[in-house]
Amino acid sequence: MALKASTIWVSADRCRTQFGLTSLGSHRSGSPFNLRFDLEINRKWECCASLTHTAIEDDQEKLRPGVISIHGNVDHQITETRGLLKDLSSLPRPLSANDFSPSVGDVSKVRVAYQGVPGAYSEAAAIKAYPECETVPCDQFEAAFQAVELWLVDKAVLPIENSVGGSIHRNYDLLLRHRLHIVGEVQLVVNHCLLALPGVKKEELKRVLSHPQALAQCEMTLHKLGIVRVNHDDTADAARTVATEGVRDVGAVASARAADIYGLDIVIEGIQDESDNITRFLILAREPIIPGPDKGYKTSIVFTLDEGPGVLFKALAVFALRGINLTKIESRPQTKNWVGVIDDTDRGNTRYFDYLFYIDFEASMAEPRAQNALGHLQEFARFIRVLGSYPMDTTIP
Repeated sequence: MALKASTIWVSADRCRTQFGLTSLGSHRSGSPFNLRFDLEINRKWECCASLTHTAIEDDQEKLRPGVISIHGNVDHQITETRGLLKDLSSLPRPLSANDFSPSVGDVSKVRVAYQGVPGAYSEAAAIKAYPECETVPCDQFEAAFQAVELWLVDKAVLPIENSVGGSIHRNYDLLLRHRLHIVGEVQLVVNHCLLALPGVKKEELKRVLSHPQALAQCEMTLHKLGIVRVNHDDTADAARTVATEGVRDVGAVASARAADIYGLDIVIEGIQDESDNITRFLILAREPIIPGPDKGYKTSIVFTLDEGPGVLFKALAVFALRGINLTKIESRPQTKNWVGVIDDTDRGNTRYFDYLFYIDFEASMAEPRAQNALGHLQEFARFIRVLGSYPMDTTIP
């Protein structure tokens, strides 16, 4: 067995195990908060080398990068509709966390994992981030994380929040479970299209398939058309299903690129209820980038707090006192960390959640004010982890 080395930005004064996983964390200490940022300058946070929890068999280390075969059977029918012949078997099959068997890829290109199948919005985000990359589809978010950890791909591009649908909570949880680092972000305008088999008109459609969030984002348009909405795992896979099954009264809500890939017609373009429909994606890698002191950087952290009145207020104040703008606050309950109190009736314990707080703020970890803010935060926090300090994406489309 062999272990792959990884690095993580942490407070270097203490390591601890909690949340059901081994993690580098921090706690208050009587000693001065004096840590090393890099070899050249004295900083309060350092990039520490650690071993990932994922054991890799010796034979797996010899694997060449490639698209991974999925778990289970996949139907690769060739759909023929009104003279259209679309060979879908040439498309890459999604990588599964249950089956990591490789095939040869182009090792000269950056390999980027994403969740979904070809034509997914996540694939478009990956291409925006790395225009010359080789994209690698994954059937689940977990598989994309593992693909990076196992050195099968170089990066992963995964959604973290949408301007209409809100946060993708699963990926927040996976950020803490895995040892990957945020090295960038991508913002992508989501333009939903109503797709159907060639020659089908909107009046013929009775049902439409898509991801539940995509259907919710197009609710008013679909209601006016009187089309029954059917939940599907993925927008692009919904388009593929329409193409392979060949049922004329079934359509899909997906991207224009998915229509081109699967040989479908765009019946209506831009059917989302909100025109400003933007999804933010994170770029994840095995190693962090060393941020510079320039403006335009963002830092993401996660922490838990000691119990007490006004503790969250004090935690947030450490940023306000230093003029640091917070761009995102997300709380996630820790189901394994209950806090017990006695209720007013004295009938027994009332249990409530302890919380993890995810925060994004506009500052680089190379800036003293960011280091000082985290040093101050350590007075109230039981655990702090820097998920990444990276350039902000100021471009939209």
